[in-house]
Amino acid sequence: MESAAGSKILDRLDNSKAGRFYWLLTLLATIGGFLFGYDTTNIAIVEVFLPKSFISSATNPFITGYLFSGVSLGAAAGALIAASLIDRYGRKSMLIFDAFLYTLGAILSAVSVDLVMLLISRTLIGIAVGADSAIATSYISEWAPKNKRGSLGILQQWMITVGILGAYIIGLAVLYGIPASAFTLDWRILLGVAAVPAAIGLAFRFIMPESPRWLVNKGKYKEAVKSFKTLGIDTDEQELGREYPVDTVKKKRLTPGVKRAFLIVGLFMVFQQITGINIPFYYGPIIIKNLHLFASTTSPVFSEIFIVEAASIFAVVNVAATYIGFKLIDRAGRRKLALIGYGGMALFGFIGAILKYAGQDIGMLVAISIFIVFFAFGVGGTGWIIQGEYFPTEYRGTLASLIAFIDWISNFAIVEIFPYMDDTIHIAGSLVVFAILSVVAVVIFYRIMPVTKGKSVEDITSMFDSIAGGVKKGDS
Repeated sequence: MESAAGSKILDRLDNSKAGRFYWLLTLLATIGGFLFGYDTTNIAIVEVFLPKSFISSATNPFITGYLFSGVSLGAAAGALIAASLIDRYGRKSMLIFDAFLYTLGAILSAVSVDLVMLLISRTLIGIAVGADSAIATSYISEWAPKNKRGSLGILQQWMITVGILGAYIIGLAVLYGIPASAFTLDWRILLGVAAVPAAIGLAFRFIMPESPRWLVNKGKYKEAVKSFKTLGIDTDEQELGREYPVDTVKKKRLTPGVKRAFLIVGLFMVFQQITGINIPFYYGPIIIKNLHLFASTTSPVFSEIFIVEAASIFAVVNVAATYIGFKLIDRAGRRKLALIGYGGMALFGFIGAILKYAGQDIGMLVAISIFIVFFAFGVGGTGWIIQGEYFPTEYRGTLASLIAFIDWISNFAIVEIFPYMDDTIHIAGSLVVFAILSVVAVVIFYRIMPVTKGKSVEDITSMFDSIAGGVKKGDS
C-alpha cells in the first residue's frame, strides 16, 4: 500500500506500479473488446451455413450488408445510450449492464428462428458493444498509471483482435468436429458460444472497483477511499476532502480545448474505420472465395473450411502486430505510431490494388496482410487510447460515448456499403479508395495531433486548453 505522504492522491495513482491486479482489472474491462471482435467476425463464417429461409430474405445487397453491419449500427445506438448515463451513474454499473446485454444477445442469436430475429439479436449485441467501447478505455484511463496508460489502454484493441482470431479458431474447431451439422447446429454454436465469456464478465464485473476519479469528481469520498485502497493507494475521506473539495470538482464549461480534443478524436475514429480495416475481417472469407484460389471439393462444408483457414491468416497477423503496438505505445507515443500506421496503410493499399490489377491475387492478399500490420500497431489501439485520455473527468464518459458513436456509425457505413463497392469497383478499386483515405489521414493528423505520452489525464486537458487558448481566469 502506497503511503499518503508527499504528494496528491491522484499523483500517487498516476505514478503507481501497474501490478498483476491492474492487468486483471484491465482484462475484465476489455472483455467487451473480445466479444466485439468475435461477434463481428463469426457472421462471415456462419453466413454460408444459415438456413435457406434466412438467405432467401437477404437477396438485396443492403440487407446482406446489414447482416454483417447490424452489430455496428446497434453499437452506435449503444454509445448514444451510454452518453446520457455513464457520467451520471458511473463506469462500473454500465459495464455490468453491457455484459448482461452481451449474454442475452448471444443466446437469442443462437436460437434465431428467422432472419429478422437474427438481425434484431445482432443489433442487441451491438448495443452492448457500443456502450462497452464508450466506457472501457475511459474507465482504464481513470486509474491507469500514466507511464502504462497506453499499454493498458491498448489491451482493448488487442482483445478485439483476439476475439477476431477466436471466431476463426472456434469456427474451424466446430466445423471440423461436426461437419455433418454445419447447416443445422454448427452455426448456432458459433453464434451462441459468445454467451460464455459474456456471462463470466457479468459475474466478475460486480467485484470491480468504481473509477476513483469519477468518485472524487462526484464528491463520493467514502466510496473513493475503498476504490483507492483496492488499487493500492492509502487515503481517507478527510484527505480527499482537503485535496479535492466539492466546489473544485463541479462541472466546468466545455472549453475550446475540450472541443478541439473532441474534434481530433472524432476525426481519428472516422478515418480508423473508413480506411477499410474491418473489410478483411467481416468479408475475408467472401473476398477469398471470389478469388477462386481453391479448387472445389465435393463437400461445400470443407470448401468453406479451406476458405476460413485462409482468412484466419488475417486474424493471426492482426493479433501479432497489435502486440508490437502494445510494446511501443508508451515509448514511441500515440502521434508517431498513428502517422506511421496510416502511412503504411496507404502504401500497401496502393500496392495491393496494383497487384490485383496485375492478376497477382496471392500478392494482393500479402499486401492486405501488411496493410493490417500497420493498422494494428499504429492506428487501432491509438484511437481507443486517445478516446479515453483526451477529455476531463467530468466530461470523459459523455464525450467518449459520443466518440464511440462516431466510430460505430463510420464502421456501419463502410461495412454496409462494401457489398456495393465490391459489385462496382471490386476489391482493387476499394483498396485504392482506402489508400487515398489513408493519405488524407496522414496529412490531417500530422497537422493537428499533439504528443500526449507520459502526461496525466489532467495535464492533457490543460495542454489542449493551452493550445486552443481556451483557459480564462474564470475557467480554471
